[in-house]
Amino acid sequence: MIRVVVVDDHWVVRQGLRLFLGQEEGIEVVGEAADGEEALGVVEALRPDVVLMDVLMPRLDGIAATRRIRERWPDVEVVALTTVADGEAVVAAIGAGATGYLVKEAHGDALVAAVRAAAEGRVELSPEAARRLASAIRPRGATEPLTPREREVLAEVAEGRANKEIAVRLGISEKTVKAHVTRVLEKLGVQSRTQAALVAVRSGAAGLPGPGGR
Repeated sequence: MIRVVVVDDHWVVRQGLRLFLGQEEGIEVVGEAADGEEALGVVEALRPDVVLMDVLMPRLDGIAATRRIRERWPDVEVVALTTVADGEAVVAAIGAGATGYLVKEAHGDALVAAVRAAAEGRVELSPEAARRLASAIRPRGATEPLTPREREVLAEVAEGRANKEIAVRLGISEKTVKAHVTRVLEKLGVQSRTQAALVAVRSGAAGLPGPGGR
């Protein structure tokens, strides 16, 4: 069961998302919040798998809330809800650690797909969006070289594959994949799989930090 928290300052939007997602098999909306500050408390109490986060809200906006969630609870994935598919808000959301973004006017199937992708650790960005974001997102920079295995895992993440798929392809356990992903994020100085994938898009295999031994 994918446990979801919905964060939006409009009650109607929250209830609409709750009702729609509640009809989907394997997805449960376990909580909601009206602003980023409230969202932090809800996430701390419930530890959901995915947070649907409105970008523009009072008190604490979605960008700041996403950054704090990713810093405190890195296992909680965030999907940003925006009013437009491009612009500074999307770049800021991904830069803060959101796994992906979704336009509020998107079809219901796209909403469900975004939630499932985030829960499974899949990065879903169109090539055009990836190129645009890759040029705008600036991670802190690699702290140390990636090992050969970590480079393999990063390449799989950049291809949009989930942890389970990566485990099968590389012949390792899903738990080991998660450990490698965590180390890759730390070494690249990024907060999310999406940011790591964008580093791969921007740098290319030859430009990634070199092997440092297993």
